[in-house]
Amino acid sequence: MEALIAEHEKLSKSGTLSESLDDIQRIIDILARAREAAAASPEDTSVILTKLQNPVKSSFEDVRKDLEDVRKQQSKYAKLLDKVFPHHQSSGPRLTLYQKFKDKVLPQMEYDALSSQPARINRAIAMHLLREGQFSVASTFLTEATRKESLDATTEDLTMTGTEQDVGLDTLKSEDLRKQFGNMYYILHQMKNERNLLPAIEWAREKREELAKRVSNLEFELGKLQFIWLFIGPHSGSPNSRPDVLLGRQRALDYARNELSHFRSRYFKELQQLCGAIAFCPNLEQSPYRRMFINNDSWDQIATAFTKEFCSLLGLSADSPLYIAATAGAIALPHFSKLEVIMKAKGTEWTTEHEIPVEVPLPPSYRFHSIFVCPVSKEQTTDQNPPMMMPCGHVVAQESLLRLSKNSRFKCPYCPNESHPRDATELYM
Repeated sequence: MEALIAEHEKLSKSGTLSESLDDIQRIIDILARAREAAAASPEDTSVILTKLQNPVKSSFEDVRKDLEDVRKQQSKYAKLLDKVFPHHQSSGPRLTLYQKFKDKVLPQMEYDALSSQPARINRAIAMHLLREGQFSVASTFLTEATRKESLDATTEDLTMTGTEQDVGLDTLKSEDLRKQFGNMYYILHQMKNERNLLPAIEWAREKREELAKRVSNLEFELGKLQFIWLFIGPHSGSPNSRPDVLLGRQRALDYARNELSHFRSRYFKELQQLCGAIAFCPNLEQSPYRRMFINNDSWDQIATAFTKEFCSLLGLSADSPLYIAATAGAIALPHFSKLEVIMKAKGTEWTTEHEIPVEVPLPPSYRFHSIFVCPVSKEQTTDQNPPMMMPCGHVVAQESLLRLSKNSRFKCPYCPNESHPRDATELYM
């Protein structure tokens, strides 16, 4: 395992394409200079092109060598990975994941629901680029996408104006939205890299009313982390040296008096805990407040909370929908691929139109719509067949309820209680 970790660190440091990118950039620079020289002196164009051959060829050879080195390191790491985590097979040669799936054809569908929604797909891609801070790439993409959509619309004697407005492409072109995301990335950079919470705190103050409507505690959590950082973070020297401890404690107390006093009515208990930790200074590690003051994940957690609230005020989800859709698809693809093989072997077909025939084990954060599967019929409930809760608290689908009761009193299939169908309550999920 130690050898694997060492090889992984080596690969992460040297097994990248940064050198290849530098070589490619040199080729671009050489060609750009040659173009400028040819434009300035057209009569020397043939001589300029002749002189280009050797440096361009040499640069391409450097790129090839860089890629070959990266391929060798990746291959070495893959072999070591297979050695540490062998695939236990009863018979036959041992195959790597790449060898297993490299020639596998992806499942094909007769109907592609996304093919009829190019503008919406373009919006999702552009929004993802904006959310990732790739503003120049997003601008170029929007320009090219809108131009293509306009050409397609002209060919079909249609106008794309209405479509762009429907999917909000014109809103993505606005400078205000880009400034908003630029501000978000600036604040996140200050927070994560500089350990500077002041820009985030200032933003939370400006949005205090909007955050209050969402019952958000972001402003207090930012102030709380600033108190902790002042208490144990900004002073220099050993954390156990008495002058530094006293300086940090005084700074934290001054900050609490000036900036956190208006939170007393809502967060009085939390403020008591912050101030109570002073009595245990400098032995916080042995104090009851250790978890509050010594938390390595606190900065990542507050950054995630800030991103969520920032995007929510813009009417957006905390994570990129394109990223979520792609990740969920990658998780689901092996299950559908296996299902296709089984159905082909048994000669069966996928008969459900609005449901998937197998359960896809998505992470809890990727489940946005509650569903209920009837424990009796093993079918997912729908608007036409909603879940019904009996007086005993057990829930079945409406069709199962009617089938069990036959419009008369019946016994619950999961407990001794008896009830009538009219006593059941429809649940809304």
